[in-house]
Amino acid sequence: MSNTGMGGKVALVTGGTSGIGKAAATALAAMGADVVLVGRNPERGEEAAAEIRARTGGRVDLALADLSSQAEVRALADEFKKRYDRLDVLVNNAGLVQSTRSETVDGLETTFAINHLAPFLLTNLLMDLLKESAPSRVVTVSSEAERWGNIDFDDLQSRKKYRGFPVYGMTKLANIMFTYELAGRLKGTGVTATCMHPGAVNTRFGSDNSGLFTIFFRLFKPFMRTPEQGADTLIWLASSPEVEGVSGRYYSDRKVIEPKKVADDPQARRRLWEESERLTGLKVTA
Repeated sequence: MSNTGMGGKVALVTGGTSGIGKAAATALAAMGADVVLVGRNPERGEEAAAEIRARTGGRVDLALADLSSQAEVRALADEFKKRYDRLDVLVNNAGLVQSTRSETVDGLETTFAINHLAPFLLTNLLMDLLKESAPSRVVTVSSEAERWGNIDFDDLQSRKKYRGFPVYGMTKLANIMFTYELAGRLKGTGVTATCMHPGAVNTRFGSDNSGLFTIFFRLFKPFMRTPEQGADTLIWLASSPEVEGVSGRYYSDRKVIEPKKVADDPQARRRLWEESERLTGLKVTA
């Protein structure tokens, strides 16, 4: 794609200050997009924004938000709407995996809150702007870990049983179900929704954990992809004319792949959507 391929377009990237989020933000800025990075840490955020500006000559802004807090997700959406009158690409990339269970300020299990509820809430709060900017795109980072995940509607907060990786897998399955449901609801609006698996990427992801998690990440680091390799499909989905108008698909290495069967169950998808509305206090009208 030429350097001006994204000229005049605005992209918002959560988790954009490190890893594949930063790699995607760098590529989009290099294509001419105005990029807004969402991060938690002001120093690291400013450092990442400055580095991307220096590398690309692009316009890169920083928005600070702790996505585990629904109040901060709402403030982020309000702030973005004040600063920008359009949104062409929303990249839901921020995520985490935790070896032990914890709860957010809203009393929700943290992995589920950050990996699923935050993108659900942010996407819907920015939906008017996405529709006004159509053709526009929502790209959500999922993972093949979805294969180890199960949606237990009676225990979405993993109170009965918490195991880090299966809970992470459940949230990544939720990302796909959200994408498919969103795509159906957006038919005819010019807004598309896709998701992707980046592969095993050598980033800081998972490094805050203890025990087996840390050993696993350390052992596999030499075999992992670089953030740039992991971000390739994400960048393609966010920018390429090849996927203009394509919606409701799950990709790995630029190819459509099939997730667990439950993702194709319209009733399960609708139920997850309704539970997400309830847990975020957001009634989506469209």
